[in-house]
Amino acid sequence: MPAMTAVEAGARAGAGVPAEAVGPLVRGVGVLRRLAEAGGTLSPSALERATGLARSTVDRITATLARMGYVRLDGRDVVLTPGVLELGNAYLAALRLPALLGARADALADELDESVSLAVADRDGIRFIHQATRRRALSVSFRIGDLLPAERTAPGALFATEWTERDWARWRTRRAEDPRDTAFPAVPQRPEPAPAHDTARTTGTTDTAAAVEAAFADRVGAARRDGWAVDDQLIEPGLVAVSAPVRDPRTGRVACVASVVSHTSRHPAAELPAALLPRLRTAVAAMEADLRTAPPPEPGPAPAGLATWTTASKQELGRDFVESLARGLTVLTAFGEGRPALSLTDVARATGLPRATARRALLTHEYLGLVAAAPHEDRAFALTPRVLDLGFPPLSRTTLPRLAEPHLRALADRVAEPAALAVLTADGTEIQYTAGAGTGGVLTVRIPVGARLPAAATSLGRVLLADTSAPAAPELAEARARGYALVDEELESGLRSVAVPVRDRTGRAVAAVNVATHAARRSLEDCVEHLLPALRATADDIQRDLHRASRFTKVPTT
Repeated sequence: MPAMTAVEAGARAGAGVPAEAVGPLVRGVGVLRRLAEAGGTLSPSALERATGLARSTVDRITATLARMGYVRLDGRDVVLTPGVLELGNAYLAALRLPALLGARADALADELDESVSLAVADRDGIRFIHQATRRRALSVSFRIGDLLPAERTAPGALFATEWTERDWARWRTRRAEDPRDTAFPAVPQRPEPAPAHDTARTTGTTDTAAAVEAAFADRVGAARRDGWAVDDQLIEPGLVAVSAPVRDPRTGRVACVASVVSHTSRHPAAELPAALLPRLRTAVAAMEADLRTAPPPEPGPAPAGLATWTTASKQELGRDFVESLARGLTVLTAFGEGRPALSLTDVARATGLPRATARRALLTHEYLGLVAAAPHEDRAFALTPRVLDLGFPPLSRTTLPRLAEPHLRALADRVAEPAALAVLTADGTEIQYTAGAGTGGVLTVRIPVGARLPAAATSLGRVLLADTSAPAAPELAEARARGYALVDEELESGLRSVAVPVRDRTGRAVAAVNVATHAARRSLEDCVEHLLPALRATADDIQRDLHRASRFTKVPTT
């Protein structure tokens, strides 16, 4: 488990915390961070150990986060859910860079057949805001939201060309306090420092620290001179990258850094400038042109009714619902597209919270590093990249089957019938099962994940075929008109199933979910009256999670 940040250590000890900081909010943010660092899942006991909080406090915080849809309580574990992506999505939407530049990064990745990333500065580190990765056996595993130390990356050298002496001092302090980079779980830790009593090894360690600073300073100087930077296996052996800055047309400062990432078997570091840099620079020039010509954003809808919802939740759940935590987290969702900088009045209006409550939440978030004074805006706040710490990385590489699995289990438990998710194969003649949830009955449908069946003979296939170009078959036209498909003993005697589509953010049916039963257990009318409403509610839940997860990341359907 990574070491606590200085902020969290101070919060735990009660030292240095602003008098107006909201204690439950500080503790709740700490729980989300620990969950994210652990890959998205921890038991309450493990959270108790990781945070230093009392078990009763952990239970109240997780119950509140579950009510907000940010975690689910799965047996003995607390699991992050796609709902928590709303926090990171608010930051990325306010930033606009992924939406404006992501397509250029994707196109460059396709052209070069290499991974391409976009990163922003996060104090003395860099944080990824977009990833276009290659799906091959040996590939880059960084995720959106991952934080890396500046000195171990090519983007870090470019950002450091703009550091002030205060920035360098903060970097030196962090290096001295955390020489192994334990606060950066996305990168391998450095070797253990030499014991203090070992004079020879201690001297070597001191020299190594000095060598790290000298080498980084040299790379920063080269980046300032050349306008680009190379990572020659700074993170781990074999991994190389070349990076170039994308500059803000208004200020001329580095807005983000674009990187092409590879490994030494494909491109030795010495070859990167000749092999990849010219095309990277062309893409960066196009990105900067996009920033110059981008129209002002249209503000999206602000969250509504949040204060009313938290009050109602408190009345329903009593002491198990920590209202100050819920209200504090909702403040982060007040930001978004067209709302990158908000005043206290703006936040209070968007959330429906009293000004005093909104003010204390903003002060707490500022203390935790999640908001900061907005540049070029008087008395306004803006989200910082650290909002991505709150669960984004472990969920940014999810798939549709993973999103669907807990919902399918809940549906199967609710109707006491097996449920499944499937997609059409490329030629549209078959469906492939990608996720499922069974029941404990003796006579039940058991079709393994990966199995294929004729699309036209299944409810799953028909509802997907009905979403394609104007269907000619009467049963497909009927499925399109009704929004569901019901198949009665066509695939196998006694087998009845009903299916509905799962749609992406564009409204296209990318998968379907069904419930199957035996004809002796349920009539056709019963399937429509009782199974279909539960099925549609489950599809809505899956779609909601898919829409959250796919706003700034690609979610594979298999």
